[in-house]
Amino acid sequence: MAEIRNVAVQMDHVSTINIAGDSTFAMSLEAEARGYKLFHYTPDRLSMRDGKIYATVEPMQLRDVKGDHFTLGEPERVDLSTMDVVLLRQDPPFDMAYITATHLLERIHPKTLVVNDPAWVRNSPEKIFVTEFADLMPPTLITRDPAEIARFREEQGDIILKPLYGNGGAGVFHSTRDDRNFSSLMEMFNQMFREPFIAQGYLPAVRKGDKRIILVDGEPVGAINRVPAEHDARSNMHAGGRPEPTELTAREREICARIGPALRERGFLLVGIDVIGDYMTEINVTSPTGIREVKKFGGADIAALLWDAIERKRRG
Repeated sequence: MAEIRNVAVQMDHVSTINIAGDSTFAMSLEAEARGYKLFHYTPDRLSMRDGKIYATVEPMQLRDVKGDHFTLGEPERVDLSTMDVVLLRQDPPFDMAYITATHLLERIHPKTLVVNDPAWVRNSPEKIFVTEFADLMPPTLITRDPAEIARFREEQGDIILKPLYGNGGAGVFHSTRDDRNFSSLMEMFNQMFREPFIAQGYLPAVRKGDKRIILVDGEPVGAINRVPAEHDARSNMHAGGRPEPTELTAREREICARIGPALRERGFLLVGIDVIGDYMTEINVTSPTGIREVKKFGGADIAALLWDAIERKRRG
């Protein structure tokens, strides 16, 4: 493949991001520093006409300045196959809109390199893909049957219950064996979600943190620990978790070595896994975060490592 010149970024609108912790911003800054021309568009500007994939894009320039971090040019409708790279970076929920976007982007990949591979993003939902490595996980149940979840809670004691396709800590509940709100919680989940839910055995080690480990082309390149607030079960930074520097343990390196071949097989150039204690709970492939935090704490420049990997992929 030819050298990279034009990069389109499919993302939530650049005006809405918090640049201090936004991985898409870090990736785009690095692309700009390498001389690539950036184009911005949101998923609702994506179209397919007679088998060709189009998007209404805006040329984008970025600055690492809070409150003045971007300039967008005039919108133009382009054939996305004319781009060299498309970054698939909008946040979940992983709903039918997200799935449809992967079907459209699959039409231009890999001639136009889509990161991550859209077909494998679609076929690897984050809380389901991880179950291929069941021995690395805490006890896990996927169902919407309240009786199954009640049995699971009776066996496990404390459990974590969350939506199967959610993100950012939204809708995550810690339910104890004697939780009198459990029936109401089941009713609420059944009303709010058509999909199954996921329940996992509660890991007390989460009070010491939920580690986000970032892998580039199947290799671990950095990590941060996310410590939940004192009165919250969630460690996600969107939900008030506190990031802190960390190093990988031998067990975490073992987990990364186990999953690395599967990530490379699926063309996942950027992945974030979540590890609590000795157990992996998720494999995030849609728009994993943590790049800026790792660098802030003195770790690797993961945006640069990612673009190195993208360039290698483009060269074939």
